[in-house]
Amino acid sequence: QVQLVESGGGLVQPGGSLRLSCAASGGIFRFYSMGWYRQAPGKQRELVAAITNGGSTDYADSVKGRFIISRDNAKNTVYLQTNSLKPEDTAVYYCNAKLGVTTYWGQGTRVTVSS
Repeated sequence: QVQLVESGGGLVQPGGSLRLSCAASGGIFRFYSMGWYRQAPGKQRELVAAITNGGSTDYADSVKGRFIISRDNAKNTVYLQTNSLKPEDTAVYYCNAKLGVTTYWGQGTRVTVSS
């Protein structure tokens, strides 16, 4: 059983930045593909960024060039650096871990972009 704990969310002005972190425990972190998803009020959860166990990354078109996903296998942590934030980035951001058909989710961290 893998536990995921997100942190780093908060209130930020448009154009600002936040660094989200997701700390994993209970599994062999380096084997997992990791992802960040988000869910805005009234909308479906969507993939924001993903990183494989080999370090390959993928991004939603809406965040390309602004967000960066990375992982530190020594710290069992995946990060999402969010830059040039826009009001439409407002959402609860969830960490996701996948290994084969098994998926784990964190509890989410809220990001609010507003002036």
